[in-house]
Amino acid sequence: MRKTNRYPVQQANSLWQIYKTVSFWKVMKNFVFIQLGRYIPFLSVKNWLYRTFLRMDVGKQTAFALMVMPDIMFPEKIKVGSNSVIGYNTTILAHEYLIKEYRIGDVVIGNDVMIGANTTILPGVTIGDGAVISSATLVNRDVPPGAFVGGNPMQVIYTKEEMDKRIREEQD
Repeated sequence: MRKTNRYPVQQANSLWQIYKTVSFWKVMKNFVFIQLGRYIPFLSVKNWLYRTFLRMDVGKQTAFALMVMPDIMFPEKIKVGSNSVIGYNTTILAHEYLIKEYRIGDVVIGNDVMIGANTTILPGVTIGDGAVISSATLVNRDVPPGAFVGGNPMQVIYTKEEMDKRIREEQD
């Protein structure tokens, strides 16, 4: 189960009530800096923008590839460790607006994590250190440290122990 806080709504679906949950001006500011970050080719500048203007917790030497889309409503709920790679066109969500409720949850991505292109990470998910996420994966639950996962819905392809064994066998 993902770790999200749930907020029920009355009347229309929760997206119609968006500016009761987050400031319009905050969303506009976030939009501008996310769009800049999506296209800036300089990783250190991109990380600085995310830390400074979006209040994201971004570790050293982390690389956000071209077109990565951090959460526009609550980017401050995203934490990415050091030396991780977030692949092309990946979406990292910290919110979900549904019919009868909306949900907000922290996204924690560990150190030395590799996330393939076109992946979607849902709110309330933790990705452990050293994990590898295959391209086009829907990360809908926590990923154990060192695991190799992929698919929609996400499945564990190799555990850390199985990955370590494969690496040892390849080196021999």
